[in-house]
Amino acid sequence: MTSPAAPSTEPNPPLPTNWKKWILGARPRTLPTAVAPVILGTAAAAGVSAGAFKGVQLWVLFCALGVALFVQIATNYANDYSDGRRGTDDPAARTGPPRLVGNGLATPSEVKRAMLICFGLTALCGLPLVLFVDWKLIFVGIAAIAAGWFYTGGNRPYGYAGFGEIFVFVFFGLVATIGSYFVQTQSLSWLSFGSGMAVGCLATALLVVNNLRDIPGDTIAGKKTLAVRIGERATRILYVALMVLPILVVPLLAGLSGRPLGALALLAIVPARQPITQVLSAARGPALIPVLARTSQVQIVYAVLLSVGLWIGG
Repeated sequence: MTSPAAPSTEPNPPLPTNWKKWILGARPRTLPTAVAPVILGTAAAAGVSAGAFKGVQLWVLFCALGVALFVQIATNYANDYSDGRRGTDDPAARTGPPRLVGNGLATPSEVKRAMLICFGLTALCGLPLVLFVDWKLIFVGIAAIAAGWFYTGGNRPYGYAGFGEIFVFVFFGLVATIGSYFVQTQSLSWLSFGSGMAVGCLATALLVVNNLRDIPGDTIAGKKTLAVRIGERATRILYVALMVLPILVVPLLAGLSGRPLGALALLAIVPARQPITQVLSAARGPALIPVLARTSQVQIVYAVLLSVGLWIGG
């Protein structure tokens, strides 16, 4: 029988300060969730109309990327602000990277200001699309900003009631992908819808594994995420399903679109194998932190490979 390992005496790494703390608060590992659907929706639009870059307008692409990135960062700051004020980011009760308010790196008012600036930049990036593509896009922008705030903000945040996964699937899957297709073509298609569902599953898987890691702390804090509601075992099954389903629908997307090179996305099963194995092997707490990074990598690999196939075939 071996003796238990001695506790680590290595000091914790110093917390970031100055501009570095704002990069930490922006949660860079979550940003592929914003970029992937825009790339994919734009690639699906390639070839629909003639002209340079297969009909894709670069200024429209950059505006769409700006909207997606800034609403993601603003939502992250909003989450940090609201959770910090409620005390659910108490570093003594949670596992994961430091939080701006919870770890005392910034005051709630500073984080709220950063959030408002990023929501403002979201609107600024979306304004040309409203003016020169379709004025009704303003309602999509308002809905995205409201959803980002009420995820953990307000008196009844839906993220605390187990509906966060729906928000991610809808806005960082369907809306972002279909919207990126629409602003290029002013039309809708089954390809953009199917692609949005696929990338939305991967974006949701990122939140699911994050909430799986946080089940103990969220339970103590009274934060009833979907993972807390359905339990650890069902959450692990949900994660695997969300990771596998996008791979399974690749032949359908490639076949129905008439762009067989879209099957390149099947190669995403290679990087997906490790995080799926770790989740199925009952990894918990800090052991799930690398799974978050790998899940994010799978999403961007999948989106890039599918986008390349759709672009070439478009």
